[in-house]
Amino acid sequence: MPRTKKTARAWSTAPTIDDLTALADAAARTIPPALARQVKNVVIRVVDFPDDETEQEMELETPFDLLGLYRGVDLARKSVNDVPQDVDMIFLYRRPLLDYWCETGEDLGHLIRHVLIHEIGHHFGLSDDDMEAIEEAEDVA
Repeated sequence: MPRTKKTARAWSTAPTIDDLTALADAAARTIPPALARQVKNVVIRVVDFPDDETEQEMELETPFDLLGLYRGVDLARKSVNDVPQDVDMIFLYRRPLLDYWCETGEDLGHLIRHVLIHEIGHHFGLSDDDMEAIEEAEDVA
């Protein structure tokens, strides 16, 4: 898994939306081709914070509580007969990500990739519990 060389101490200013978008694009390029074909129409968007509607819907105590979000109809529930209603999107929330990054010192590229893959898991119909089990199995291996 490629890692960016920029750590929490290497940035002279806070990474911008464009910086995080570049890291997300780099992370997306590491997805295996068979899976990448299934997410090619999913838009990845970096914004500073979740909007008010998302905050209310997710019952967030603070907008810093959410690092990323998949919006759309997951592949497990899609049908070829469905009329598309909206574009499937993955939102990455810059300020919460930067806050988490500063708190943990985790490599920013690694963090972005982790959140992106988590949200792609939702696109495939996986729940948070499913992904937690997968991550735990990887940690054991």
